[in-house]
Amino acid sequence: MARQVKQRRRGYTRVSAKHQVTLPVATLQQAGLRTGDTLRAEVRGPGEILLVRDEDPLDRFAGALTGVYHPGELDELRDEWA
Repeated sequence: MARQVKQRRRGYTRVSAKHQVTLPVATLQQAGLRTGDTLRAEVRGPGEILLVRDEDPLDRFAGALTGVYHPGELDELRDEWA
């Protein structure tokens, strides 16, 4: 009995019975997404879902206050807490 091979089209996916999809690697790479990224799903219209990387506020604001304190000032403040 011959087994029928599933026809797949590059760049396409489908929704499984568990409402899951597998995203093509090339698509993830082009979007700059990596394993472990948290995504937010938004409906854009009928048949359209937009996946957006959920930003970590620490990543966004880390280093934003560079230059606010004089060199060594934070170390002095930390020493006061000890």
